[in-house]
Amino acid sequence: MSKNSTLRNLITTEDELLDLISDEHISSSFDTPLRADAFDMDDDTKIQLISKHFTQIMDILGLDLTDDSLKDTPKRVAKMYVKEIFSGLNPKLKPKPTLFENHYKYNQMLVERNISVYSNCEHHFVPITGKAHVAYISNGKVIGLSKLNRIVQYYSQRPQVQERLTIQIANEMKLALGTEDVAVIIDAHHHCVSSRGVRDMNSSTVTAEYCGKFLLPETRNEFLKHIK
Repeated sequence: MSKNSTLRNLITTEDELLDLISDEHISSSFDTPLRADAFDMDDDTKIQLISKHFTQIMDILGLDLTDDSLKDTPKRVAKMYVKEIFSGLNPKLKPKPTLFENHYKYNQMLVERNISVYSNCEHHFVPITGKAHVAYISNGKVIGLSKLNRIVQYYSQRPQVQERLTIQIANEMKLALGTEDVAVIIDAHHHCVSSRGVRDMNSSTVTAEYCGKFLLPETRNEFLKHIK
């Protein structure tokens, strides 16, 4: 049995999960730390300034910025930061949920498994990659399935710690669906562990947030059975 399979079999309660997570990953807030003036600057200005500063970083590293392969790298990196991998910092891009009446009176849990997670560790700005599994129990409304993916994507595309990301996704689902009955599990690889430091390529981190009916052991166990 693999290390990751053993870990998943061991996790049966939130207390056990917290015991398995290093203290250095615990954040003091559910909200992404942002300054009050975070949105005063437009995207084009951000790209221009980041490009300038990244040019300085590359220059300090001794790279030849006159080389054809490198000369446009600062602008490419800046545009990638603002428009792609950190686009979840922009509240204008927050997904708007599409809700529908639950005409079929489906009152069991709906589970969407294996939603791709691509985020970046806020400690080293290197990738966090993995899968999210989300579930909810309808209180009369259902959400378009793609919106669950978009919620995961939106909160992933910002500097993150995995615990905060898990809670932010759960909170947004509760707000969008008007129900407390949601669950989120993320299983992810941290490149700050695999590409630097201990360079462990095999470990993954599992976080979970259970709310409402998912706090009941039988409901939680049904969810865990589905995602296996």
